[in-house]
Amino acid sequence: MQTVVANILAQIESVVVGKPHQVKLALACLLAKGHILIEDLPGMGKTTLANTLAHTLGLSYQRIQFTSDLMPSDVIGIAIFDENKKAFQLHQGAIFNQVVLADEVNRASPKTQSALLEAMEEGRVSVDGVTHKLPEPFFVIATQNPMSHAGTYPLPESQLDRFMMRISLGFPSIEAEREILQASISHRDGAETTPCVSAKQLREIQQHIAEITTAPAIIDYVIALCRTSRQSHMQNKALSPRAGKALLAAAKSWAFMENRDYVLPEDVQAVFTAVCEHRLAPQQHNTFEQSGEASNQVLGQVDPTNPLLT
Repeated sequence: MQTVVANILAQIESVVVGKPHQVKLALACLLAKGHILIEDLPGMGKTTLANTLAHTLGLSYQRIQFTSDLMPSDVIGIAIFDENKKAFQLHQGAIFNQVVLADEVNRASPKTQSALLEAMEEGRVSVDGVTHKLPEPFFVIATQNPMSHAGTYPLPESQLDRFMMRISLGFPSIEAEREILQASISHRDGAETTPCVSAKQLREIQQHIAEITTAPAIIDYVIALCRTSRQSHMQNKALSPRAGKALLAAAKSWAFMENRDYVLPEDVQAVFTAVCEHRLAPQQHNTFEQSGEASNQVLGQVDPTNPLLT
């Protein structure tokens, strides 16, 4: 399993240059069965990362370009009466794929954004009172631009909470930018990607991650972090039990990628900002450089060796 994961990381990093930590976080999120929001300025590689993740995992994939005139039926589908069968038949929308890229999700209206809520939480959609199950596994990879850009709508906190992680790529280093530009000049821009894992292998990895040992002390640490965020003197939003579950799942995935079958406090700390910053401080930073100020405030108040005594 570790070899498969190493191959996945190597292929993604060959396309998304100079961002190994963000790539690792993104893969950890999907292996933990979570949805991910990638936000940054235009041209930073958000869509490239999303496309590469989908193709590398070898799952059925559909990209939806979210625009102001996109309707919920364009995402979910629409029931049309079939004269031959004398019944309504669902013409499935793009969401009926294992990986759905919601590109520039905050350019669509709130009504269309909400079409993703049931799918992300329940793995199903409802059309005209009939529930339809989505394929498994099911991932939403969304990208969004700064709110200062024209034609954007803020994602409601209820929808932000459906994303296990939110990450930003940021500007590349000098070395990485040189490699990007040289690849473009030599017409090697956009490396060829092939599936590195089968659906069966992916399910096995996810099952293994779900069974990773979590000591009671780790559970207490996660509880203490959530309860600290709820204290009256904190200036941020509070972490819900759903956030605690997401944090634990992401920490298990990170431990697996570190070649361990048990979780350490360092694993929780490694994923904490990506999992919790958008829940603690939903407002987007203008620069999209994820500061992690709210996360650091919570982390700094909890001693992992005696979490519930903090």
